[in-house]
Amino acid sequence: MSMKKWVLSLTAVTLLWGGASTIPMTEAASSTKPIEVLLNAKKIQFPDAKPFQDDNDYVMVPIRFVSEALGAKVGWEKTGGQLAVSINNDAHAVNMTVGKNTATVDGQTKTYETKIILKQNRTFVPLRLVSEGLGQTVEWDKVSRWVWIGKKEIAALEDTGHQAVSIEPYKKAINTIPNLINDVAGKPYDKVVIFKPSDLPIKLLNDIYSVEPYTAHSGVPYLQIRVKTKSTAGSIFFITKYNDTRLRAPFRAMTKDNGDGTKMIYYPIYSSGDELFQGIKNYKSFKLQDIECIAFGLASREYIPMMVNPWKGN
Repeated sequence: MSMKKWVLSLTAVTLLWGGASTIPMTEAASSTKPIEVLLNAKKIQFPDAKPFQDDNDYVMVPIRFVSEALGAKVGWEKTGGQLAVSINNDAHAVNMTVGKNTATVDGQTKTYETKIILKQNRTFVPLRLVSEGLGQTVEWDKVSRWVWIGKKEIAALEDTGHQAVSIEPYKKAINTIPNLINDVAGKPYDKVVIFKPSDLPIKLLNDIYSVEPYTAHSGVPYLQIRVKTKSTAGSIFFITKYNDTRLRAPFRAMTKDNGDGTKMIYYPIYSSGDELFQGIKNYKSFKLQDIECIAFGLASREYIPMMVNPWKGN
């Protein structure tokens, strides 16, 4: 089968699969999601104290972990009942005092919109101090609640150190929808690459920023995926604990343009297409927790990318 015919065939099937749910009213993404900090498009891990937004909506970050990730040294000194903090690297020197909204950056006094504070034994500073004090490009991504520091070039999955493994443990489940086991040239896949949500963002056919659950006003459960794409994202499929596969197309009526080059794409968790095409009668009882892995179709000729489902049940 030619690539064009194969894609058209799969598209027709997935449109039927994805179009079998009720169209709900959409709602805004949660503003209570944790804040992530990415350095050169890789997330910085915070073992204890996490970034947060203060009461005035300013983003506060624990300066030690950010500074050390950038190769700077951090020092503390208590004098006169006040805690002084210093940051030094090859190019910049920053001195600040906890409880103040000013800092000395390369000999110049800078004033910030909120105070430097001590919380959970960590020094938190306003985000702008990172850019001015350490000479970094810093952007606040309000859609994902991410702080981007440095480059925003997202790496392809195969360049992130993840190794391809045999498809055999998943082959029986994927074969419940035979088209999915073959690439666009009709050659059977023999490898998969497993990754975690914490590895996002990654580059597949489109840049994938986040994958998270979403419940519409109607109570219908969806999977929300934020992607950078000019059109829409492709189909995904769920490898389930029942050792079968459930194919899902994006629910195009719900697609939301974020205004920053990315879109929110929504996929139904359950679909009447499961009964129509696979004879699964109790499709409405299918839950997010029943999914073992979330796979991305047509994303590579070499392997099937599969994300471990962090919300799966025991």
